[in-house]
Amino acid sequence: QVQLVESGGGLVQAGGSLRLSCATSDRTFSTYAMGWIRQAPGKEREFVAAISRSGDRTYYTNSVKGRFAISRDNAKNTMYLQMNSLNPEDTAVYYCAADRTSSLRIGIGYDYWGQGTQVTVSS
Repeated sequence: QVQLVESGGGLVQAGGSLRLSCATSDRTFSTYAMGWIRQAPGKEREFVAAISRSGDRTYYTNSVKGRFAISRDNAKNTMYLQMNSLNPEDTAVYYCAADRTSSLRIGIGYDYWGQGTQVTVSS
């Protein structure tokens, strides 16, 4: 099992920004495609963004494209999600996830998951 720990969530006003972090002590972090998935109250888990092993490729769901930016620092074993222009529809628990096989994992079928961090956007 790969341990993934999210941080950076909180309460923010609509239009504001947050940066989420996902850290691991796993020494093979750079071999994993990574992603962010969120789950709003009463809703299914929803894919948000994905990043390739080296960070040279990214993919975003349409609802966050242009507002969110996924990145990673393999030297720090950390992935980030910069969230700008937040709106109440972004309110959810955000999970980071790792995929051991795919070069870029689009969807929710990841192998390893963090515990999640709460993001709440007030109107």
